[in-house]
Amino acid sequence: MPFPPVGIIGSVFWKEITQFDLVDSMSGKAIKSGIFLFFICISNQYGQKFDSLALTSPMGWNGWNSFKCRINEIVIREVADAMVTNGMKEAGYTFLVLDDCWQWGRDTNGCIVADPDRFPGGMKKLGEYIHSLGMKYGIYSDAGTSTCRGRPGSKGHEFQDAVTYASWGVDYLKYDWCSHGTQDAVSSYRLMRDALYKAGRPMVFSICEWGKNKPWEWGKDIGHLWRTTPDIIDCFDGRNIWGGMGILQIIDRMAELSSFSGPGHWNDADMLQVGNGKLTPDEERLHFSMWAMFSSPLIAGNDIRHMSDETRSILTNREVIAIDQDKLGISAFRWMKTGDLEIWVKPLDRGDFAVCLLNRGTGTIPFDQDLKMTMKNQYKLEDSYSVRDLWKHMVVGNSKEHLRGSLGPHAVMLVRLTAKTD
Repeated sequence: MPFPPVGIIGSVFWKEITQFDLVDSMSGKAIKSGIFLFFICISNQYGQKFDSLALTSPMGWNGWNSFKCRINEIVIREVADAMVTNGMKEAGYTFLVLDDCWQWGRDTNGCIVADPDRFPGGMKKLGEYIHSLGMKYGIYSDAGTSTCRGRPGSKGHEFQDAVTYASWGVDYLKYDWCSHGTQDAVSSYRLMRDALYKAGRPMVFSICEWGKNKPWEWGKDIGHLWRTTPDIIDCFDGRNIWGGMGILQIIDRMAELSSFSGPGHWNDADMLQVGNGKLTPDEERLHFSMWAMFSSPLIAGNDIRHMSDETRSILTNREVIAIDQDKLGISAFRWMKTGDLEIWVKPLDRGDFAVCLLNRGTGTIPFDQDLKMTMKNQYKLEDSYSVRDLWKHMVVGNSKEHLRGSLGPHAVMLVRLTAKTD
């Protein structure tokens, strides 16, 4: 790759020196003339992220859970069209994120190149199409030498790739952690943060290192969201051989991390499995409810071109989405656990609360809760709160009364407590 006479790549300064002689140390005679690059490491002056982004957790679509590597320009355009026509965009799903396998290689200058067979129109034109529909354009790369499916990673090309993404109009970067070798996670993600900032186009930066290095402890100043777990699997309760987690396993991990999440820095419980065929409708409602309680990004992962009315009704439930997008950005905490019954509480803006009752087990569980007593150790509830069931879309009582009912296997009840006004 030809270099200009002076410049900066990442945190490296180079200067081209011409007409130099290599001198034999014994004889003092010149033995070779030529040109060399003189490199000096300097401190990076771009140490920040774009702070005004992701003040509520991102919402959108990523095709990995349903398509894996089977993505192409036609599929992405069809998904974009579907998001506009089926109510997803109107409900708040604005990011359309391409995951792994869009890459093909690098050109002779080291620039990343999209697969010409799958994306013949090019990535810039694809982004322009997504933007023309009023949505935002997301893309995927990896901090290592290659992606999880063996495509070129960004290691050694961070600033070059950031400039390329900016030129394509990218709004969101998911940055994975495969093929990282002995790399330090904090340094690797900080380097790409700096590259994105220097490229000059505001992008949401999604740290996807699977919670291996506790990104909740260091990610706030680097990214806008960070994965807390290995990949989600389409399973309510279980793990697979490579560590993928089911819904309950992720819920249990998230229970420990609520204090680290907030506007501009979110715990990411991974993409949604709603509509991918393995979860029951009750399990899907529980899954969606808890991601909203966590203020986790809501990134749909199903084939939304061909989803059922029931799947669409879950993904576009405005009342549940409002819990996720509440501007306080507080992540719920597990208030109590009795056998398979759990109660989670999330403070909301304007003094409201979200309360989620869930059944982890395979039998039916009755409940009879005095919400004022349940929450009295930390919050004082007056008698004037109405209690609205967000899946039935109806008021089911008030804080003066007990909340009674039963939950079937893997079922959920999500209510919003709203103070009545005169």
